[in-house]
Amino acid sequence: MNACGRNQIVPFFIPQLSRSASPLYGYGVAKVVDSGHPDFEEGDFVWGITGWEEYTIITSFEHLFKIQHTDVPLSYYTGILGMPGLTAYAGFFEVCDPKKGENVFVPAAAGGVGQLVGQFAKLMGCYVVGSAGSKEKVDLLKNKFGFDEAFNYKEEHDLDAALKRYFPQGIDIYFDLVGGKMLDAALVNIRVHGRIAMCGLISQVTLEEREGVKNTRCLIYKRIRMQGLNVVDYYHLYPKFLDLLMPQIRQGKISCLEDIVEGLENGPNALIRVFSGHNIGKQVVSLANE
Repeated sequence: MNACGRNQIVPFFIPQLSRSASPLYGYGVAKVVDSGHPDFEEGDFVWGITGWEEYTIITSFEHLFKIQHTDVPLSYYTGILGMPGLTAYAGFFEVCDPKKGENVFVPAAAGGVGQLVGQFAKLMGCYVVGSAGSKEKVDLLKNKFGFDEAFNYKEEHDLDAALKRYFPQGIDIYFDLVGGKMLDAALVNIRVHGRIAMCGLISQVTLEEREGVKNTRCLIYKRIRMQGLNVVDYYHLYPKFLDLLMPQIRQGKISCLEDIVEGLENGPNALIRVFSGHNIGKQVVSLANE
């Protein structure tokens, strides 16, 4: 196994995956039915690492947060108010250090993280372009989430040319959620002292042989700062994140889109929808409703 093999990376996000014969685990929302922990009581709602099961036993609490604001849909805590939202916040504000008027590019922009990064960028007064894999998603980026421009990457035979068309002056911030060919094209188009938050590699997940990146020389001669992003490093910022986001949601200045399927039996198909790009917005699997 190479130095960054899957089994060495994933436990940093989901410690339970190191167990044998365990259910799938991921970020979810749950209601406490019994607790021996002083910070959590019966009836509390929480978000964090839970099992793909109707009842789950949680023994690690560093990845568990009590839900304080219940005037919004609980499903928001799987997305805009949960791990994807905090990822967008930390990656954009802490890693990318945005400034008003800068040019921001977000691929996979219709997903749970990308849609929020773009909206944060607009709040900062940036020029924002997103890419997605269908006309429906492109329209959502421009008409619902307020992106200045958006394009369907599947219709672009030359990604370098596409980025030059939308960023004739270059890119200041690239929030990478896809890796591969898009990252390679972005490197050529990033300006001097540009910043890259490396957050995801969704374009590489289903490939038998991962694509290499050829334009890393740009990091040197354009003095680009490229930094990996793991949300667990920023859990301490969650209260600050809520202070920023909750008023924006209540005032209708920040919105989100969810793609919800009902029932655990539909979980595998929902996961396939994510990897095939068929989900519209944050993919959620609902196991039970209050």
